[in-house]
Amino acid sequence: MSKSGDLCLPGMVTRKVHTLVIGSGAAGLAAAVRLQALGISDLVVYSEGLRMGTSINTGSDKQTYYKLGMYGDEPDSPLAMARDLAAGGAMHGDIALVEAALSQQTFAGLVNLGVPFPHDAFGQYIGYKTDHDPKRRATSCGPYTSREMCLALTAELQRRKIEVQERQLAIKVLTDAARERCLGAVFLSLQDGEPQFSAVQAENVVFAVGGPGGLYATSVYPAVHCGGIGLGLEAGALAANLAESQFGLASVKFRWNVSGSYMQVLPRFISRNEQGEEREFLREYFDSPAAMYDAIFLKGYQWPFAAGNVPGSSLVDIFVYIETVERGNRVFLDYRQDPPDLQFTKLAAETREYLEKSRAWGTSPLQRLQALNAPAIELYRTHGIDLSKESLEIAVCAQHNNGGLAGNIWWESRNLRHFFPIGEVNGSHGVTRPGGSALNAGQVGAYRAAEYIARKYQGSSDTEAEFQQALANCWQDWQERLTVTAPADKAWRVERQALQQRMSRAGAFVRVWEQVRTALDETVRQYEQSLRTPLGGMSGREVAETLRNQQLCLAAVFYLQCILVQTEQVGSRGGALVLSGGGERLHPALSEKWCIMPEDPSCRKRVMLCAADAAGQPQVSWEDCRPLPQTDGWFETVWSEFRQGAVFDQF
Repeated sequence: MSKSGDLCLPGMVTRKVHTLVIGSGAAGLAAAVRLQALGISDLVVYSEGLRMGTSINTGSDKQTYYKLGMYGDEPDSPLAMARDLAAGGAMHGDIALVEAALSQQTFAGLVNLGVPFPHDAFGQYIGYKTDHDPKRRATSCGPYTSREMCLALTAELQRRKIEVQERQLAIKVLTDAARERCLGAVFLSLQDGEPQFSAVQAENVVFAVGGPGGLYATSVYPAVHCGGIGLGLEAGALAANLAESQFGLASVKFRWNVSGSYMQVLPRFISRNEQGEEREFLREYFDSPAAMYDAIFLKGYQWPFAAGNVPGSSLVDIFVYIETVERGNRVFLDYRQDPPDLQFTKLAAETREYLEKSRAWGTSPLQRLQALNAPAIELYRTHGIDLSKESLEIAVCAQHNNGGLAGNIWWESRNLRHFFPIGEVNGSHGVTRPGGSALNAGQVGAYRAAEYIARKYQGSSDTEAEFQQALANCWQDWQERLTVTAPADKAWRVERQALQQRMSRAGAFVRVWEQVRTALDETVRQYEQSLRTPLGGMSGREVAETLRNQQLCLAAVFYLQCILVQTEQVGSRGGALVLSGGGERLHPALSEKWCIMPEDPSCRKRVMLCAADAAGQPQVSWEDCRPLPQTDGWFETVWSEFRQGAVFDQF
């Protein structure tokens, strides 16, 4: 590193690399490994920490990885998988085909690095059905599939001696004056002493900062992960489908999805009020105990809330929401005993056959979970929760954003060249997606970005003057704010809590136009205030969190603007219900408030886009979904196009 001659601020250093990777989750690590394998050796990974992201800190009962079918005689093909990836609507067909076509290659890459995906005695990689999956394409290596991926990729990163700079928070993406090309990024060291800034000039930036984990108070994103999509939006990068998020039941004491077997073993749903009184509240909504148990079982297969499963299993999410949000009670899952009226002979055939084939016929949910998925019990025990002694508190939590920054089929930003959003920050998914497809999309995006960089952007451009100007422009504002002493209290904590609670109130899976409009106005005011927040007298950590709030507020403005349009034009679909007084009554046991705005199905044929205008304000537009490519290639022709590099000129 060398001191910048143009900037005289304490701790400011600049450096230049060919390719900068921001983020060290499964996608970012895979990109770094693949880049070096393809000959890009001048690269560096900047990260808040190798143990700080969503990938290494999250999972479920058996965390799913979705790929092309590779078992037995069930037929499958890239085009068939692409159809299923795009079946939920609002997804481009060419993106879906790329994710399907590279699924086997990226999966094999993980296997070759030692990720222990299960296969049978003949080497066939077994699969199972997941949500929105018509075939048995899903696989898993246990509750911590993405962690296993990260550990294997980190080991490979270290073997290849790829540089990693930890405890570095990205606070600015630098672009040229026209905001058409990315030039690098600015970072702030996560430390308690004096703020230390650094800037990296890069030919290419791989942006792997994860999903918007810091936006919601009721969230299953790990607490250490906030995301950084606001930096991309601030830089002018186009976004797609920001309103399409996933929400699902999760534990709150230890943040973890209670999907799959956690539901399939039929736990009791307990509501507890402030006086400590308990009741099995789901019974109030179902005609019979068997109907209630079948709905609970289906929550395993259909874990994320889905408007299409109302009426159906997603009613369970609504009933939990009413207990926790509207009535102010706490909801728990109890695995310790069965109620007297649980009669397996009266359950639906699907429920009975699954438990029978799984040999899970215990006399309590915990016994069935022990037979079905013993590691799911041990996981909670290692985090101080013994399911044999206590019930498990849950809520409907933010879990994943199907939208994000818009990329082309090489995962380069649609309007910001040399900038590659990959992983959850890339909005490649549509309204719904098969469970586990996000892990596949992250690996595919890493491979595609690396391949494109290695074939098209392997040289160096003369952008020194533009980089220095962009750096000087962004620093001027921070310099002025550093001269003003900030309040002595930890104001950033209060501001973040206010933002997160507002988003959980107005931008979660239950949406009302008036609430979204109010939340948007409040968030715009909060963002404008964040731009003026003094930074002087703060430690590096406090400055970092204050600037993180700034990008989170900006992200929330964009998300709420898209959600507002959804409540006006789209209606209830995917992971969101839009309540409307003139809509359809949801359930006879619910109040008239629970009438929903029906979906406009034509919107599934379009993708909602959003980008900042010249004044930095989010502007929503629409584009038609590109169809699935109909490929019927001839080997010699494709081979020739590949040798000549023509395939890399297609977007």
